[in-house]
Amino acid sequence: MTEARLEAWLAETRSFAPSSEFTAQANVGPEIYAEADADPVTYWRRQADRLTWTKEPTVTLEWDLPFATWFSDGELNASYNCVDRHVEAGRGDKVAYHWVADAEGETRTITYADLQKMVAQAAHALTELGVKAGDRVAIYMPMIPEAVVTMLACARLGAAHSVVFAGFSAEALSSRILDSDCQVVVTADGAFRRGAASPLKPAVDDALKSCPNVRAVLVVRRTGGDVDWVEGRDHWWHELVERQSTTHECQSFPAEQTLLIMYTSGTTAKPKGIYHTTGGYLTQCATTHWQIFDVKPDTDVCWTAADIGWITGHSYIVYGPLVNGVTQVLYEGLPDSGGRDRWWKIIEQFKVSILYTAPTTIRTLMKWGHEHPEGHDLSSLRLLGTVGEPINPEAWMWYREHVGGNRCPIVDTWWQTETGAILASPLPGITATKPGAAMHAIPGVSIDVVDNEGHAVGNGEGGYLVVTQPWPSMTRGIYGDPERFKDVYWKRFPGVYFAGDGAKKDDDGDLWLLGRVDDVMNISGHRLSTTEVEHALVGYPLVAEAAVVGASDATTGQAIVAFVTLKLSADEAQRDQAGVISDLRDHVAKVISPIAKPRQIILTPELPKTRSGKIMRRLLRDVAENRPLGDVTTLTDPSVVNSIADLMSQGVEE
Repeated sequence: MTEARLEAWLAETRSFAPSSEFTAQANVGPEIYAEADADPVTYWRRQADRLTWTKEPTVTLEWDLPFATWFSDGELNASYNCVDRHVEAGRGDKVAYHWVADAEGETRTITYADLQKMVAQAAHALTELGVKAGDRVAIYMPMIPEAVVTMLACARLGAAHSVVFAGFSAEALSSRILDSDCQVVVTADGAFRRGAASPLKPAVDDALKSCPNVRAVLVVRRTGGDVDWVEGRDHWWHELVERQSTTHECQSFPAEQTLLIMYTSGTTAKPKGIYHTTGGYLTQCATTHWQIFDVKPDTDVCWTAADIGWITGHSYIVYGPLVNGVTQVLYEGLPDSGGRDRWWKIIEQFKVSILYTAPTTIRTLMKWGHEHPEGHDLSSLRLLGTVGEPINPEAWMWYREHVGGNRCPIVDTWWQTETGAILASPLPGITATKPGAAMHAIPGVSIDVVDNEGHAVGNGEGGYLVVTQPWPSMTRGIYGDPERFKDVYWKRFPGVYFAGDGAKKDDDGDLWLLGRVDDVMNISGHRLSTTEVEHALVGYPLVAEAAVVGASDATTGQAIVAFVTLKLSADEAQRDQAGVISDLRDHVAKVISPIAKPRQIILTPELPKTRSGKIMRRLLRDVAENRPLGDVTTLTDPSVVNSIADLMSQGVEE
């Protein structure tokens, strides 16, 4: 967002001060910032007391740049912290998950006592399959309780889990299995999407043709479809797991025991195996969940509307909430499985009080119309969150008004797979919020915005987002490739972690995220963020979504190409392409600058999105540059990007 755009927005929209009612009941007070700033290491050591340690740590931080360890001489078990200790404290009857299936009416209620028994059985079963501490287990499953159970069972045994999103291809699955040398795979026969069964086991079978070290596959029967079977290798969950003992005594592991490996896609290079260890990761997940979402474990029902195949699901569906002992919704389906009001039915049914989701999803819900949320009782909601990418102010305001009823604080969070947990966000009840701003770093975290030479910028200036001090949930590296870890994250600005994102401080010093720096365009010597142009486009009344990329231009160096989806409610008479495109270009010029006028605007019914809901801008850059398309296996519908390529000839050029 440019300074001009930011000033225009702030002139129209006030910042939102915390309500006195919320402040009076907030988990933490404003003094938390000064306390953490005075001694961040001691602050994080105190936060580690949220966990149950079998051996209390006496060492907090050891820092050999860029490698850090936290609580290294402490010992604990992640699964025990998530499940057993709540049961032992007499809270076994508390609901851990309300599981909601893709099909309406299919639900399961799982208490902490139920979860403890399920995890025990899964741990025994994995042991029978030869899994031991230090091993890696691949999990390729839909959003069903058995996926969470498997993660916790791995943690119980000291084995690292590598969850692969169930929408990925066989090729993507095999590359991840090979990179981390997983020897056991846990999957399901299939999944459901909008009532239709989608097979999963065939992708596993294809992947394992190139993975000779996999000795066992454990399969949950979810759809009941026919599957090929390899005798001796393949095992049914209901036959192997459900005959095991429902009690299991876990052992403790060092705080730096690897807990998980999660792969993030590079633009061209092979996926990076980001790995996290146990003590520091659990500490920051639990702390940020408790502080930022202001959770009240006795009364709140939390719903992180994400998939456990992504870090958001790991940190804020599994580990953070379970350490804090809260009740959650675990949802298998899509936002419109069973109708476009499905989400609002779920919130109404289970009295969800905290909702955390992505701006892309919010914009989709916004496109469908405010009549859907307004047709249901959402009075149980008391806090809303966003995650995954910068949220445009218009979507923020729609979320606040039509979902939160103008009474729920919104926490716009910034973090990454690599950071493990949230690093920047308002704290509800303490900090004011501005629509679209991440505001500032959370207590105990040090973030800055720097220029090309690595010098901190002043208020009202933009640059590159960096983290200047280690934090507990930071990745310990790229699995098997420490040199790549140094090059990717620590080389650009020596001594600090470079997140790869652009950011701006407004005149108050508050933080605005501008998206990936590879999405910063240089138009005739003027640096423009794709995000700010997208925000301007989405601010036009007819626009539902927009994605902007830079393309080579002989005159300006780079030119702006925009891909725009109009709202379903737009009057057909207003969809005259030439007229709409002309109006959009003028609108961008007015909001930002004539320099920001897109060279081309492509009106398309859909944008290419990954199965986690993120717009795949890399592929749009390929289209804009007329390059061969890269990997499309992560897309929900690979045909969308081909259709967009066909529409390029309809773009309007200046």
